[in-house]
Amino acid sequence: MSKRQPQVVAPSHARRLLGVVLVEPLPVVRAGLALLVDADPDVEVLARAGSADEALDAIARSRRSRVVVLIGLGLEGEHDAPWLIRAIRDRYPAHAVLAMGANADPTSISRALFVGADGYVDKSIDPTEFLDAIRRGGDHEMVLSGPPGEEVGMIAEGIERRRDLDVRLTQREREVLVVAAEGLSAREIATRLGVRERTVTTHLGRIYGKLGVGSRLAAVRMAARSGLVTVGSPE
Repeated sequence: MSKRQPQVVAPSHARRLLGVVLVEPLPVVRAGLALLVDADPDVEVLARAGSADEALDAIARSRRSRVVVLIGLGLEGEHDAPWLIRAIRDRYPAHAVLAMGANADPTSISRALFVGADGYVDKSIDPTEFLDAIRRGGDHEMVLSGPPGEEVGMIAEGIERRRDLDVRLTQREREVLVVAAEGLSAREIATRLGVRERTVTTHLGRIYGKLGVGSRLAAVRMAARSGLVTVGSPE
């Protein structure tokens, strides 16, 4: 079966300076967002993608210098929204990246911001405000449009928690904790990561000590509040 290519939209006129790549798993929502964005005379949709791999293919083919990548937090699977955000930040540091969702929870937003998103825009806001958020993102402003005021503090707190965990834990300890959040046994974690079971138990012991907790459940809860892990995430 041939690989499905992302739908690339040809530019309509030269004076549109800001290019947008839409990454949204739901086709109807993706089409609606494209119509909204293309209605702005200063912005144009460069490509629409339904998966992370399609998005990276489209971005690689683009020659635009000013690009905003809108990534729906509903993107799931091995290459989910946070994975794509980090990949774009690593490969295309000059591009702006905005996460988007519909009444997304603060943990998901803070995780997106921590891995490299320049902001978050909620799909429930007024279309004019949505387009303004894209333009501000293109100017590399920090964008946070949509969450209720009381949740902004929770998002900021989540980012601080995540930074704190990243400072305390090694890369391998974070990997162990992420897999542990799926409810796997030490032996299953070892198989997943390609290490010995004793190595996993050693890492878990060190994680508990660094986080000041006495159990795996407490460690996972702390990591989940920071957005580092998603409890019960699938393999």
